[in-house]
Amino acid sequence: MDATAAGITLDDEERAMLAGELGAAAQFAVRLLARMAPLYGADRLLPVTRAHIDGCIYSGDAGLEYAERLVAMGGVVRVPTSLNVVSLDRARWRQLGMPAPYANSARRIADAYIAMGAMPTFTCAPYQTEARPSFGEQIAWSESNAVAFANSVCGARTNRYGDFLDIACALAGRVPAAGLHLDAARRATTRIDLAPLPRGLPQRDDFWPVLGYLIGSLVTDDVPVITGLDATPTEDQLKALCAASATSGAVAMLHLAGITPEAPTPDDALGGRPAERTIRVGLDDLLAARRSLTTTDREQIDIVAFGSPHCSLDECRRIARLVEGARAAQGVTVFITTSRAVRDLLDRSGDLRTLEAFGARVTADTCIVVAPPLVPSGAEVLMTDSAKYAHYGPGLLGMDAVYGSTEACVASAVAGRVIHDDTGWTA
Repeated sequence: MDATAAGITLDDEERAMLAGELGAAAQFAVRLLARMAPLYGADRLLPVTRAHIDGCIYSGDAGLEYAERLVAMGGVVRVPTSLNVVSLDRARWRQLGMPAPYANSARRIADAYIAMGAMPTFTCAPYQTEARPSFGEQIAWSESNAVAFANSVCGARTNRYGDFLDIACALAGRVPAAGLHLDAARRATTRIDLAPLPRGLPQRDDFWPVLGYLIGSLVTDDVPVITGLDATPTEDQLKALCAASATSGAVAMLHLAGITPEAPTPDDALGGRPAERTIRVGLDDLLAARRSLTTTDREQIDIVAFGSPHCSLDECRRIARLVEGARAAQGVTVFITTSRAVRDLLDRSGDLRTLEAFGARVTADTCIVVAPPLVPSGAEVLMTDSAKYAHYGPGLLGMDAVYGSTEACVASAVAGRVIHDDTGWTA
């Protein structure tokens, strides 16, 4: 028999949670979800099979107190739950010069989520771990790039769940039955037609963050379908596309006609209906988006950063091949941020030694955006191959950004100044 709470129809298990029969934390979680569901346009809750938590980032004592309060209430996640990056490298924070008081708070919030049964994955790319969801799977994920990738590439179903609500979803094993969990919202409404591009450009890794950044700025939070793309992207290129589109806009799902699971054709992505609007995109638009990712004309650089989202094993090994036998210039700090699992594999293969011999700090569990103490005092210019780092660097780190290809970033780290690489970007 169903019951109703705050206008939401609950099933028997949800009613038991609301009554406190499954513990205080589950009761709190369902009560919160019942209050939030109408804001999503839902009149019921929907079971999910996994969750991903972004609220484990330390951004102040309120988040820490919230997590520890849930632990004290006996909170235990009801579905397999992965954790996003935290605000320290849990193994090497001392070596990286992180202040002990900050590190202690960051460690405590991570420990609280582990105490509730979450897996210590500590990566913003959970789709490249055993936590990857399958096609059609209903999940509760936070972290904007992970949400976009799950919906667009895996074909799983999730809305963007913010900090504090994400753990409620995990504790209850439920989400509001609305938005991208349902068929209607997954239909593309905007069509983006790519004009013919210079030969070879779509094969370049530095093309995909730019394309994603442009898409996000054009569609904001609509679901687009992109046509005219003469390329078959790698998973890491799709990762960069999704991350960038979720950074410049609020894209939680996009379709690449012929590539993403729900869009074998543009008509499939649009659900057989005409697009509400069509946008023509050419090389000039892409070049403008690329220029916008650089905020300074200064040539001297202080930091070169890779890994937002976290570098995959393939990406780390590619960087290792590029830096082998070279050394970063004095005064240039190089960060490669990745998961603990990838760093362990790099250690076993010997690639970690190559990267560290170059002068790179291979940090796990975190990234420079969510752990500002990692950035050396006085650093002013950040160079990166990540649209996400380039976007957030000025606002969150107070640094100017320079965007370039992975090869250009390595060459610049060696030279100590910006080395420009426009290969493939000219008509």
